Amino acid sequence: MFTFSEEQTLLQEAARGFVQDRMTTAHARAVRDSQSADGFDRAMWAEMAAMGWMGVLIPEEHGGSDLGYVGLGVILEEMGKTLAPAPLHSTALIAASALAMGGGRAQKQAFWPKIAAGELIAALAVDEGPHHHPDVPQTRAERIGESYRLSGRKTYVADGHVADLMLVVADDGEGASLFLVPRESEGVTITPIATLDSRGAADISFENVTLELEARLGGHELVNQVLDRARIGLAAELMGLAQSAFDQTADYLKTRTQFGQLIGSFQGLQHRAAKMLVDLELTRSCVMAALAALDTGAEDKKIAELASLAKARAGETAHIVTNEMIQMHGGIGMTDAHDAGLFIKRARVLEHLYGGASFHRDRFATLAGI
Repeated sequence: MFTFSEEQTLLQEAARGFVQDRMTTAHARAVRDSQSADGFDRAMWAEMAAMGWMGVLIPEEHGGSDLGYVGLGVILEEMGKTLAPAPLHSTALIAASALAMGGGRAQKQAFWPKIAAGELIAALAVDEGPHHHPDVPQTRAERIGESYRLSGRKTYVADGHVADLMLVVADDGEGASLFLVPRESEGVTITPIATLDSRGAADISFENVTLELEARLGGHELVNQVLDRARIGLAAELMGLAQSAFDQTADYLKTRTQFGQLIGSFQGLQHRAAKMLVDLELTRSCVMAALAALDTGAEDKKIAELASLAKARAGETAHIVTNEMIQMHGGIGMTDAHDAGLFIKRARVLEHLYGGASFHRDRFATLAGI
């Protein structure tokens, strides 16, 4: 059984207290209803930075705390419980990890302190259509002398509408590679799009964008390493979302009466609740194993297997639990006044981001040699 260290426990308690006090579902609803172009509260983002959340994966000498992936995972889980809107996953996990594994000294010195301070937002631009196919990008990065010329288009870039720095997956002639592209680069066009969960994203086009050679962080191996960390982080958020949806549903079963009885006393609903509870425990085991593997430096193949296992399991669990949340709440669950709608919309987006359950089942089977 996985147990937290003292530091991780303190981080979890601090995150839980802040999120439940300041970033409730009422906050998420208020951000949505304000029709904010950002999709999150920048003042709240500054508070999160002051608490050190952006620097959990960043070394202390660059302004972070270096508390590891389990540490960041517990924060993402707590944020998932209240649907807290913020580009933490894209910035503190994806960008910080990519720089750690592929960035040069100058890039780390330039970007890590800004990420830790909450002064820079990043986004991963990988998909180019309705399905996740990261290994065959149509976006091209052609080397011309001492620079690259980047051209192509990315769709549904999570947090891309507010990103100061984009991590772009492009084919440089040797397969998928990862490039750093500043927002202000000439030839970059960002088109914000409305999303089901009201978080915000963007379609981004690149037309002959000139990049220095140092903009290339790494090739196919790095792309997969970054994506696996992104998937594990999403699985942690999905786990928190599913747990909160289940807790609210279980509470409703204990208080709602029908035909003179608590509906939680009906055997059919008890069986369905029991299945959800089992699914949640399985999900937690998968997610914590994946986070721990990152911190212990497991080999890439093992991390890849655990990432796909965690993402598939968490996505399926969130799908089932959010469906049941609406079913068991009945009519009120179908209204916008109830939070069930917020949970199911967020779950559907996260399920498919960076690969849905079918993608990851197939990937896991391939990695396992099945």
